[in-house]
Amino acid sequence: MTPMADKGISLCELDPRDRYKLLCGVVVPRPIALVTTLDENGAVNAAPFSFFNVFSESPALIVLGLQHKPDHSPKDTTRNIHRDGEFVVHMVDEALSVAMNDCAVDFPSGDSEVAATGLATLPSIDVKVPRLAAAPFALECRRQIVLNFSPDRELLVGEVLRVHAREGLLDEANMYVDLDAYRPIGRMFGNLYTTQRDVFSLTRESHAQWRARQDAKELKDA
Repeated sequence: MTPMADKGISLCELDPRDRYKLLCGVVVPRPIALVTTLDENGAVNAAPFSFFNVFSESPALIVLGLQHKPDHSPKDTTRNIHRDGEFVVHMVDEALSVAMNDCAVDFPSGDSEVAATGLATLPSIDVKVPRLAAAPFALECRRQIVLNFSPDRELLVGEVLRVHAREGLLDEANMYVDLDAYRPIGRMFGNLYTTQRDVFSLTRESHAQWRARQDAKELKDA
């Protein structure tokens, strides 16, 4: 077998399940979005997504990968956002992790994951979709654009209208987030998740600083 380093892996030659396993195992850890929407009857739907990230600050945008059902019909979150254009993204910390996982259960369409798991809600301000009281951060969002790439996948770009922070997590004077108090989790692959307790710092240098450091190293090694 030719080593992977020689030719890599052609994704077009893999079936979708193997492509999913490969990408999810390589691109880690991923932030988790626990997304609430409202169905046509006003029930609060909640679903976790790890194909998610912040995209821009001006305007304030997030991106969310929406997956369809095996028969290509949209799942509840996708259908609700298509209809109303509003949703709330909740970040997931260690304390919310079990409830987040429960929201991934394949409840029948129309059943509220929020009601089933007993999650309390609070009213949002700029959207009609409620937010989860237990979430460390909640991002009120409005759909900007949805791009359809296949019968199974859509890319949602949403504008963040307002951010709610649990007390003690955010110093609003300098927009500093207390990571020790926050304790977010990340998605790995399969059933694996990760905490973010062990962190380290790398200072971004100017080119002049980098050049001076290299010159000093070369002088020392000479």
